[in-house]
Amino acid sequence: MSTPHIDANLNEIAPTVIMPGDPLRAKKMAEKFLDGARLVSKTRNNFCYTGFYKDTPVSIMSSGMGSGSMGIYSHELFDVYKVKNIIRVGTIGALNPALHIGDLIVGENIDTDSNYGDILTNNATNMKCSKKILDVLLRIAKEKNIKITSGKIFSTDTFYAKEGTNEKLSRDGFLGVEMECSALYKNALDYKKNALCLCTVSDEIYSGKGATSRERQNNYSEMFVIALETAAKL
Repeated sequence: MSTPHIDANLNEIAPTVIMPGDPLRAKKMAEKFLDGARLVSKTRNNFCYTGFYKDTPVSIMSSGMGSGSMGIYSHELFDVYKVKNIIRVGTIGALNPALHIGDLIVGENIDTDSNYGDILTNNATNMKCSKKILDVLLRIAKEKNIKITSGKIFSTDTFYAKEGTNEKLSRDGFLGVEMECSALYKNALDYKKNALCLCTVSDEIYSGKGATSRERQNNYSEMFVIALETAAKL
């Protein structure tokens, strides 16, 4: 069985899926970190690999960019493939001057300007991550002495914000801004599944500094390891 966007068989996707945005990042993660990684879906060149991390089955699949793409893939994973947990691993623009390129942020709760959730059930704002995943992840980070800042992030449909938007978000206490978390949390809420967004700061919006495209694709191993270690404990 498959969907219009995923051509894996039902038993080929693990109960826990790690979701970077970029298909090439998914490929690199799977080849580097998973034992026995197999490409189980490649529809539209959106790769999904399944293998083992410390004897735990894990799938790594790209989400694409934006709430529309994440909404499609996470919906089909939760609904058709009966996935229990999704951890998004991606990049985020820091709004808080205390956060710098390379820092890790968890979207403990989010707000959004996307109408993705409004179209479905009129319940799109102030959503929270899974406490189950959050507790495991923060415990692992503490054991590894890795700093993670957990708090409020903003999930937007607009990469190029109009003037003054990011300054207002910063004043309102948002740690950072990204583009996929709202659709993921919305679908997890609807299907009573677990989801969490773990991001690495790629841009300091307040200063104008940013990582290169190559750095965005090839770095962030610390984030990947934390996510995989968490997956192995769920």
